[in-house]
Amino acid sequence: MQPTLNHQMMGYDRSSTMFSPDGRLLQVEYAKKSVRQGTTSVGIVCKDGVLLLADKRILEKLMVGESIEKVFKVDDHIGASVTGLLMDGRILVERA
Repeated sequence: MQPTLNHQMMGYDRSSTMFSPDGRLLQVEYAKKSVRQGTTSVGIVCKDGVLLLADKRILEKLMVGESIEKVFKVDDHIGASVTGLLMDGRILVERA
């Protein structure tokens, strides 16, 4: 008997536009899972400006709370809040 290969081994998770044989977009499923694992971020528009709030929950004992950044200044007129995988968010903020 030949062992069955999972979708990752066959490369169906390498592109966001490649469907697996059962019709799934694995990259989209990975993104949804990442968002579910993230904490809440909220943006509020006021007459005097904008307020960005982010839940900075410490989930591991070895995490240093001061080292976690979730709200970023992109430039003088743009701010961003990150949830999910922070490294992915930091890369997007750097590109912006």
